Amino acid sequence: MPIERAAALAPVVDTPRLRLRAFDQQDLDAYAAMCADEEVMRYIGTGQVVGPEVAWRHMALFLGSWVLLGYGMWALEERASGRLVGRVGYLHPPEWPACELGWLLARDAWGRGYAFEAATAARDHGRRHLGLNDLISLIRPANRRSIVLAERLGATLDGQLDFMGGATLQYRHPPGMV
Repeated sequence: MPIERAAALAPVVDTPRLRLRAFDQQDLDAYAAMCADEEVMRYIGTGQVVGPEVAWRHMALFLGSWVLLGYGMWALEERASGRLVGRVGYLHPPEWPACELGWLLARDAWGRGYAFEAATAARDHGRRHLGLNDLISLIRPANRRSIVLAERLGATLDGQLDFMGGATLQYRHPPGMV
């Protein structure tokens, strides 16, 4: 998809180091590499790596969410290099318990504060411009890094459910003004 058409679906949100933007066909190789990394995918979905064909379907789902719901998942680009380093934003397909604020980063982008920077920007944009105040994050109990991030974002544990074949913690982000 030409970047102009993709940008019309999802607003571009810039942070000091990152750009949240619509996924583009040119992101497939980098995104597929993330989805093929066992450590990156360890706590995502069923915990299994996926191939490029499923990574492409993820990207189509993310773009389709913007069309159908008016919100969705952004591609996360490092502004200095232009490199795709992950995804951040909203998931709310019919089977989800509520609108989820989610994130995934390439392993070489871990430990730089990118997840907090991107999730904060996504949450704040959603509150200001998209009317998204009732947000959850679904996190596997062993995913300590995401639990710490959710709590740093102000979310609190709101229960546990069996989701996508495994125990999942539901963190609720308090509604707030930004």
